[in-house]
Amino acid sequence: MTPAARLSAAIELIDTIDKERVPAAKALKEWGTAHRFAGSGDRAAISGLIWDVLRRRASSAWLMDSDTPRARLLGMLKLERGMDADGIAALCDGGRFAPEPLSDAERAALTSRSLADAPAPTAGDYPEWLDGYLEQVFGDDRVAEAVAMASRAPLDLRVNTLKAKREKLLHSLAHLGVTPTPWSPIGLRIELGADARNPGIHAEEDFIKGAVEVQDEGSQLAALLSGAKPGEQVIDLCAGAGGKTLALAAMMGGKGRLIATDHDKRQLAPIYERLSRAGVHNADIRTPKGEGDTLADIRASADLVLIDAPCTGTGTWRRNPDAKWRMRPGALEVRLKDQATVLDRAAALTKPGGRIAYITCSVLPPENGEQIRSFVARHPEFAVVPPEQTVTALWDRAEEFSAATLQSAEGLLMTPRRTGTDGFFVSILRRQVS
Repeated sequence: MTPAARLSAAIELIDTIDKERVPAAKALKEWGTAHRFAGSGDRAAISGLIWDVLRRRASSAWLMDSDTPRARLLGMLKLERGMDADGIAALCDGGRFAPEPLSDAERAALTSRSLADAPAPTAGDYPEWLDGYLEQVFGDDRVAEAVAMASRAPLDLRVNTLKAKREKLLHSLAHLGVTPTPWSPIGLRIELGADARNPGIHAEEDFIKGAVEVQDEGSQLAALLSGAKPGEQVIDLCAGAGGKTLALAAMMGGKGRLIATDHDKRQLAPIYERLSRAGVHNADIRTPKGEGDTLADIRASADLVLIDAPCTGTGTWRRNPDAKWRMRPGALEVRLKDQATVLDRAAALTKPGGRIAYITCSVLPPENGEQIRSFVARHPEFAVVPPEQTVTALWDRAEEFSAATLQSAEGLLMTPRRTGTDGFFVSILRRQVS
């Protein structure tokens, strides 16, 4: 397919997503099935166009003064891809399989309009109902923060230190263009271009042998900030597919007791194979059964309880731009209740002197600082460990990292704009010894 034909296909797909109200991933999969002549490069390029339009949906429509699929695509090409009117016109020449030529109004919009007077939610490409929350945490910087949250994310990998060292993997994965992550001492990064296909990490020998896992640098840092140590009793209370469980196991060096569970046993399904591949032998997976408490034998004895909390996922918009436009206020209310429940459960499991690591991939205050303040009010036996103390003892660039984060009395916040990671909030709470 020509670049122009890819644009036409993207416009058609955006129209389908709008009219049928289907998730973008589903629409892309069905399009690929129906258009088998399209090669993998074509499918990757069209996917990239669709995701970029979703990233800049509101701002592109504003720029073009029109909210049609075509207008959003044209506006995105200028705002996200940096193309000028002449470059866009060269693709939209009306030729075979190409979009129709630019109208006078479209060329004028691409040439003269800007986002200077756009409302914050439009310029930042997020739902209007979230504006108050983002203003609360970012103030006048919320548009800049949101624009960074709408940008394309790199592919980050975590080195499994139970099996390998980063220096070795930098060599063995050099053909993928890996570089060290800026902050995490165990991370590798692959930058992806606009039309790039995701590299086949799962087919790499290093992945098959368990030396490396896919994990955003922010998620790696959140696990490191928990301070898990060899010999401790550690509980991963919302383990899901096991990303943080694997990171904790590596931090513990195979020594101590690691217990992983989740309220939804379906989420745990991939964890067994992942732990086996990673060479983890000290993990106990507790699968929920009926109404019984899977952790009934553990009361006030854990050194660390890690909560990778169920949340709105606003910090991961770079990877799932479709989600922000489908999010509704009711989803936040549900998550707040879930978070309070799991925090209260963690409190009962933590021993005196032990700690809770509360983590969200959200930037919204109700899920972060406000949730922690409410927890401490319910459980005055817990106190927040100051963020600077949590960071200082961990790695060489701790001071720079600490300065890059947004810190409060309740914890620290990483964001794409500040740290180049997904958005993660981390709070460490220690149970006082009576």
